This record gives sequence, C-alpha cells and structure tokens, in this order.
Amino acid sequence: MELSQDQLDQFDTEGWVFLPSVFTQDEIDVLSDELPTIFAMDREEVWRETNGEAVRTAFAAHYYNEAFRRLGRHPRLINPVMQLLDGPVYMHQYKINGKAAFDGEVWQWHQDYGTWARDDKMPEARAMNIALFIDEVTEFNGPLYLIPRSHKGGVIEAGHDLETTSYPLWTLDKESVTRLGNEGGMIAPKGKPGSVLMFHSNLVHASAPNISPWGRVIVYLSLCHVDNHIQQFKRAEWIAHRDFAPIEPLDDDCLTALARENEAAAELFLSD
Repeated sequence: MELSQDQLDQFDTEGWVFLPSVFTQDEIDVLSDELPTIFAMDREEVWRETNGEAVRTAFAAHYYNEAFRRLGRHPRLINPVMQLLDGPVYMHQYKINGKAAFDGEVWQWHQDYGTWARDDKMPEARAMNIALFIDEVTEFNGPLYLIPRSHKGGVIEAGHDLETTSYPLWTLDKESVTRLGNEGGMIAPKGKPGSVLMFHSNLVHASAPNISPWGRVIVYLSLCHVDNHIQQFKRAEWIAHRDFAPIEPLDDDCLTALARENEAAAELFLSD
C-alpha cells in the first residue's frame, strides 16, 4: 500500500491522514481475539488506569504475542510510513491503547516527539505514529482529538505531568492549546474497525475520558527512521526500544495466514 500524492500533500499540510477500511474484519478478528489474554496479563508492560483494573496501555505486545508481532511488520502499516519518512524504519514504541467503557481516562494534550526528544534524545522528528482501529471509534467512546497544522510549530514547551493519570506525560498548557486550536481548529477522526490514522510526531493531540458504555482499542506503531534512533536509554526497553534494525515487512496475508495456522493446529489437537 502506498499513499497518493493528495494524501502526501495532506500529511505535509495538515499533519495527519485517515484511511478507512485498510484491514478486513477477518484480520481485525485475529487481533481482537488476542486482547482478553493480553489484558489479563500481570506483567510490567501492561499499564492500568488509576482504578487498578481497566487497561490503559499494553506496551510491546509484539514481544509476547504472535498476532501483534505480525501486525508490527505488516506492509500496510510499514510501507506508507517508509514512504513518508523516506527510508527504512525501526520500531521505537508499540502500544495497544484501551479506552475502557466508563473507566477510560484522559490523555492530556501533548506531542509525541516532545516526549521522544526529552526522554529518549531522539535527534529529529523523523518518526511518526500509525494507528489501527480495533474497535469502531465514535464521538462517544473517547476518540483521538487532533489539532491540524500544529506540527508546523516544532516542539512546544511542555510540563511533565506525573499526577493526572497512571502514565507520565509531557503536556501542553491551556494557553498553548487555546492558541493552536483557534489557529487550526480540531478534528476527531472516527471510523470502523480496520481504519488507519497516520499523524506527524509533532501534531498536538489528546483524548477525553470515555464515559460511554462502549469501549474502544487502538493499536499504535511509533516508527522512526533508522538513521534517527534514540541516544538516551533511561526509559525501559519495552517503552523505548533499542533494536534499530530496519523492519522487514511480512507478506500482506500474514494475519489471515496465522488464523489458518491456528485452525490447523486446533484440528490436529482434536484429532489426537
């Protein structure tokens, strides 16, 4: 999959591109079937909300789950990012972000590269997020809020918020968000499972708490050009990865192939 010239122009100007129906429901089912097992894990990579129960983020699932390992090398995610970053990429960070019904907490206004620069000493903003909707994202269940064109201003001054939620974050002040919102407006991309959102690492974004009865899960691949890898290693490896080798994309059918493999293994087990 490659982006069209119009999509490349939109990303440059607006800082984001939304792509509906990139993955089929069968492919999404392969991933969503794994979520109960991952979210039930008692391991340091799985962060919970302040209530201690609802999952906020499961980091680095490509290390301990085969379906999400394959997703982390899926050509429909890797190739368009390589196109935008003009070269090979490595996985800087991998997150499954939950927004549980009634209990999903706020993500304050921030820039991802602001964190990567301050905490990881990533040299330049030659990195970005590509996000896959596992559930339908609506106006009710905590969609991502984006401020278009806010990536054009570079890294904005931020404070280190250690109290609002269970996860520390470099957040923008109200005055900065107000100014940027008045300049660029705000959008909240919504869509069916299988939709993909790509956004610049300096784009200012946030999400509100989810007080609806409908949860949603979004998977984020944070990909960085291999020549731009981090220089500081104070955060855990499962938050800021150290493997800077270029990602080699798998075959396009890698998720449905896994489903076939699992079915064959189940049939073999039953026949024994």
